[in-house]
Amino acid sequence: MACDLKISRRDFINGIAFGAVAGAALNPAEVLAAAARGGAYPPSLTGLRGAHAGSFEVAHAVSLAGAQFARPKRQTDSLYDLVVVGGGLSGLAAAFRYRQRAGESARILVLDNHDDFGGHAKRNEFEVDGHQLIGYGGSQSIDKPSSFSPAARQLLVDAGIEVERFYNYFDHDYFKSRQLGSGVYFSRTEYGKDVTAPSVIDTFSGPATKRIEQAVSVYPFDDQAKASLLGLLQNDRDYLAGGSREERISRLRRMSYRDYLLNVVGVSDDVYYLFRDNIRGLWGVGWDALSALEAYRQGMPGTQGLGIGELPVSSHGIDEPYIFHFPDGNAGVARALVRRLIPEAVPGDTMEDLLGARVRYDVLDASRSRTCIRLQSTAVDVRHTNDQKQVDVTYVSDEVPYRVRAKHVVLACDNAMIPHICPELPHEQAEAIGYAVKVPLVYISVAVRNWRAFADLGFYSISIPKPLLMHSFGMDFPVSMGGYRFTQNPDEPTILHGTYVPTVPDQGLSAREQHERGRRQLYSKTFAEFETSIVGQIQGALAPGGFDAARDIAGITVNRWPHGYAYEYNDLSDPEGWGPGEGPHVRGRAQIGRISIANADASAFAYINGAFDAADRAVNEQLIVS
Repeated sequence: MACDLKISRRDFINGIAFGAVAGAALNPAEVLAAAARGGAYPPSLTGLRGAHAGSFEVAHAVSLAGAQFARPKRQTDSLYDLVVVGGGLSGLAAAFRYRQRAGESARILVLDNHDDFGGHAKRNEFEVDGHQLIGYGGSQSIDKPSSFSPAARQLLVDAGIEVERFYNYFDHDYFKSRQLGSGVYFSRTEYGKDVTAPSVIDTFSGPATKRIEQAVSVYPFDDQAKASLLGLLQNDRDYLAGGSREERISRLRRMSYRDYLLNVVGVSDDVYYLFRDNIRGLWGVGWDALSALEAYRQGMPGTQGLGIGELPVSSHGIDEPYIFHFPDGNAGVARALVRRLIPEAVPGDTMEDLLGARVRYDVLDASRSRTCIRLQSTAVDVRHTNDQKQVDVTYVSDEVPYRVRAKHVVLACDNAMIPHICPELPHEQAEAIGYAVKVPLVYISVAVRNWRAFADLGFYSISIPKPLLMHSFGMDFPVSMGGYRFTQNPDEPTILHGTYVPTVPDQGLSAREQHERGRRQLYSKTFAEFETSIVGQIQGALAPGGFDAARDIAGITVNRWPHGYAYEYNDLSDPEGWGPGEGPHVRGRAQIGRISIANADASAFAYINGAFDAADRAVNEQLIVS
């Protein structure tokens, strides 16, 4: 569809030349600081963000094309105690933990290839009709903090974050008090007509009620499919005939939930498609690539009568409310860490005022500071000096290579880059790192001038079966804190959050294979293509509530992460027993002298505590190296 919305966008640089510049240059800190003073404020940039133009080209030149950059003979800056490659949550946590343990006199440099710190923990800001709107473009929440290790829990406390306060900041009754529930949108493209109706996915909790029967009656299914869906919801039949508990568990582990629904339960294709993608935002793939055993853990329809009893919870199964959320997601955590490292960069001194603080990007890399964060700087070579007593790090900024030297280095970048930039990495360790494939992910922030259509339709979130792009979108977490108020009135502006995880379902591909293909899809898609699909899906779903995209959408930010979630082992396609404590990632994160590895990849756990635990381990490794 044509799109003539009045949406604010920015043009970004088209990339950089890949020629290796010989010799040395002056310290780039002053150049970058000047750009920060006069340039745009990264959180307010719209259009295509996340892995934005200018952030990945050098890394791709090295990893995909084998480009090499000359190591400058002249060293930039005096000797650092620690250089951290990667300014995401794990890298910032490593810098902070090292500062705590090595003392205030330690000199620390954090290098990052993006124009903002935080890695996937990105902040999105909009100004709409006099309202400041704050959202998140990546790492979403502090998930299940009661399950954190002592080290990860202490890191939060030391950063000034008291998670118990979110019980007051999160409005538990917000949607219920407004009689808003979950909806499902069947698109004209896939079903012949646009239909928005109540969802039976998130509301399933046993036998179908009259309300669910009424919802299913308007689904664009034939009578057989409707009967098949209601039959699935209305009974607790044991679909596995015979076998011991152990045999049943083994059988469920070996088949996908797709195969279970289609071949064991015998539902129609339309019923399977209704459920296929409701897990995509959690695991990065749909139920074609996840086991029926995981479906049992998640309480999916058709598994409630299997009689297996309690199972050890998966990493996603600990019961704790999902409420520990800054309005800007874990960008709030990143800001807290930067405040501890460079206090003048993030004004204020409380957890609450993190939200309203305007970061001073011009002081992140100040020469007088004991900690510097140098953005738009991509590491291309990390190796020990000949005497093994120090480490040289070559990085590229604005097409020019620079070299810094440190006593210790923590690699907190994308794990897949490490074999390409660290020539001392043993072959077996590189192979172990290469097993995991990060999950491609897109988080979409859509600023709207009102959410009247949601109120009139009675929904706060909408899932989309057989999606062309987003598989879900809806209103954000109802969190008010630090003077920032979540919208209270349907006629006020707000941010809608959309999720798109590119997959290649129903072709017999494993999760890892789908992640690889999904990544290629992301890099080939332009912002205009994203925008057209996003607008089309929202318009189609909300039109019955009076939504007019040309009138009501004020801005769109597409946070594209081709290397998104850290890979977590999947019991359908990975060996039994692999998890955060066992698997190739354990070999992959082995210390290399004065170089340690810290990122969520190294924990095989795509959550903030995985990043924090990796940072703590890496710093501990380096502190015992004299």
